[in-house]
Amino acid sequence: MKTAIVIGVGPDRGLGAQLCERFAKQDLHVFVAGRTQAKLDAVAKNIVSTGGSATAVVADATDESAVQALFTQAANQGSLSVAIYNAGNAVMGSIGEMTTATFTDAWKICCLGGFLFGREAIQQMSSTGGTILYTGASASLRGVSGFGAFNSSKAGLRALAQAMAKECGKDAIHVGHVIIDGAINGEKIKMLAPDYYDKLGEEGMLKIESVVDVYEYLYKQPKSGWSFEVDVRTSIENW
Repeated sequence: MKTAIVIGVGPDRGLGAQLCERFAKQDLHVFVAGRTQAKLDAVAKNIVSTGGSATAVVADATDESAVQALFTQAANQGSLSVAIYNAGNAVMGSIGEMTTATFTDAWKICCLGGFLFGREAIQQMSSTGGTILYTGASASLRGVSGFGAFNSSKAGLRALAQAMAKECGKDAIHVGHVIIDGAINGEKIKMLAPDYYDKLGEEGMLKIESVVDVYEYLYKQPKSGWSFEVDVRTSIENW
């Protein structure tokens, strides 16, 4: 059976969970990976209840042994078709007052984790081909006051993904990067920034399903017309 790995999965109405559900509908056994067992179990249970196939795996994206174990488990299940790196944290803080630990943690989640995940995916796809997709943000392209750690980490991840795309294309491995420019209308923004959620309104936020469409589009692209990067935003986003 062909498999998919999505790391960075949280609540059901979040991008990671919705990616899992969409790729399960592509007849893939999805490995639902993240740091919170209860959330992962809920997503996997929902997939199975609707006729899909999924396994919940607790894995820290910055832990080399945990990432390797995740990919080994997937290899035992079948041939890896798509691997999606959705881990990240939009850490805020003034550069002049930021601790080394804060900056390092941001780098670990975006860059180190992206490297560990990509390396394992490449090794499994080297003889079969496949698709590796990374979640980016507007921060991948520009620095913004108050987001120095996040900006630099996301920019580093984008550069890593681009290097991977150029290196691995000859092996039929399609590496893509999705720039999400704006807030996604999901559980996270409702819980963490309710005032901002109310300010944006439905029209000002990205619909999760529309974002997931972009990942599916990249996954289904033929080798004769691959895209490395696609950006997605609402019609009223100021960019």
